[in-house]
Amino acid sequence: MVATPVKTEKRLTIQTANLSDDITAIRSLDWDRDRFDIEFGLQNGTTYNSYLIRGEKIALVDTSHAKFRQLYIDTLTGLIDPTQIDYLIISHTEPDHSGLVQDILQLAPQITVVAAKVAIQFLEGFVHQPFKREIVKNGDRLDLGNGHVLEFINAPNLHWPDTIFSYDHGSGILFTCDAFGMHYCSDHLYDEDLKAIEEDYYFYYECLMAPNARSVLSAMKRMDTLGEINLVANGHGPLLKYNLNELLRRYRHWSTEQSKGEKTVAVFYVSDYGYSDRLSQAITKGITKTGVAVEMMDLKSADPQEVRELVGRSEGIILGMPPTQKEITTNLNTILAAIHDKQYIGMFESFGGDDEPIFPLQRKFIDNGLIPAFKPIRLSETPTEAVYQLCEESGTDLGQTLTQDKKVKQRKLQDTDLDKAIGRISGGLYLITAKKGEVSGAMIASWVTQASFDPPGFTVAVAKDRAIESLLHANDTFVLNILEEGNYQPLMKHFLKRFSPGEDRFAGVKTQSAVNGSPILSDALAYLECEVVSRMECSDHWLVYGKVTNGRVSNPEGLTAVHHRKVGNYY
Repeated sequence: MVATPVKTEKRLTIQTANLSDDITAIRSLDWDRDRFDIEFGLQNGTTYNSYLIRGEKIALVDTSHAKFRQLYIDTLTGLIDPTQIDYLIISHTEPDHSGLVQDILQLAPQITVVAAKVAIQFLEGFVHQPFKREIVKNGDRLDLGNGHVLEFINAPNLHWPDTIFSYDHGSGILFTCDAFGMHYCSDHLYDEDLKAIEEDYYFYYECLMAPNARSVLSAMKRMDTLGEINLVANGHGPLLKYNLNELLRRYRHWSTEQSKGEKTVAVFYVSDYGYSDRLSQAITKGITKTGVAVEMMDLKSADPQEVRELVGRSEGIILGMPPTQKEITTNLNTILAAIHDKQYIGMFESFGGDDEPIFPLQRKFIDNGLIPAFKPIRLSETPTEAVYQLCEESGTDLGQTLTQDKKVKQRKLQDTDLDKAIGRISGGLYLITAKKGEVSGAMIASWVTQASFDPPGFTVAVAKDRAIESLLHANDTFVLNILEEGNYQPLMKHFLKRFSPGEDRFAGVKTQSAVNGSPILSDALAYLECEVVSRMECSDHWLVYGKVTNGRVSNPEGLTAVHHRKVGNYY
């Protein structure tokens, strides 16, 4: 491997590496980026990966983010004269991968852009210059010569409606753009250290791919028809080589489990309009945390028959307000014609400047018997962290509503000896509080256990559908507030109530700020400030291991409140 780092003050570097004698990776390393896409936090930066394939003809697979413009162009021209490039393959048109398409075309107007039909339509909207194009669909091939025959795999919604994979039959390399990637920036080209990357790999899947689990399985089924896959050349993070089979297996397993949801919510958005895609992803992430299946569909590119079919089998519908354009109006009318009573409806503004009016449209749904899933999410400015958290909590609220009947049935089956025996495991009573940026959260916990002496640490089980879960990833900080026997009822009463999405959990509660920024409950017996070291998935919970960094007892004579249960199949 030949690596050529070029450093700048903003810690943007370029790495080039030979994957074979005639395939080169060009990786744009964004070391300090801490927010991405649906505004989920990044702990380890990210990369934007691009690839150069040299056959008798030459193809460039994807470009880079616009922030890398000069670095990327300098690196590319150092590798090849751009006028020698025959094809520019666009895996999808999201700006972090296609942000330099216009620059490449200005350097080399002879290039033929190869992409899905929808991608070509999107490119026409922001390239603003004529260009040669070749539209490809599933199974089409492009022969570059010298054994490099590229076969294209249709992979819509992973995580963009125009996504295609490209499989090189000569090398066995599969170029997948967003799929099978992760936001993880390091000098390591490949996935040598599975332990170091696996949490970021899952977190990326959970945020971007889980909402489209059925689409993941469809794409992987098409992958099964290809030849042997020796390497996955993704669009973000290290390439999959050393743990390839295991990491592909995990995607298949996660997607299979996610698709088993007994109920489905349809999420409609417009991928290239305003903040529609990001806001819809945040809502969708909240829904999937509850085990409800989600299918996302782009109103601009979806076939009306597919829209009608999806609406017909969905218990809930989420609609990002589309622009007032004719091609959108057709599918909007299709949704209105296909709805039926007792479905849930949730709506949000896309903040694109030409949104359909939200309240008259909501009234049409309600008049047809639909039930509001949450208050319409309205925007007056660019979405903030708090807005994205509101979207996620709104999705979680809808998912919990849809699964409530199932949970009630489970509770009725509480008279088995096993349930009664598990219920005899007692625990203390605690309140977890956390704050990250402008977003804060809290939850009552009883499954807390000391786990280490040096450094002092403990584990806490957090249900996957808890709003605070998104604030408890590696390197996040929080406070464990220990409640006092005989003095915990007011806090318990406050935090046991159901909070509306976006509602301030700490209104009316006396707090002070910890060193790590999280709220300390003034009426707690003691508190521990903690840093998340790791998380382990345990079915319907995350087991979070936290390292204690600070703490204090307010009443040395006080005892920890104890929680006793009769059965073990619910709290």
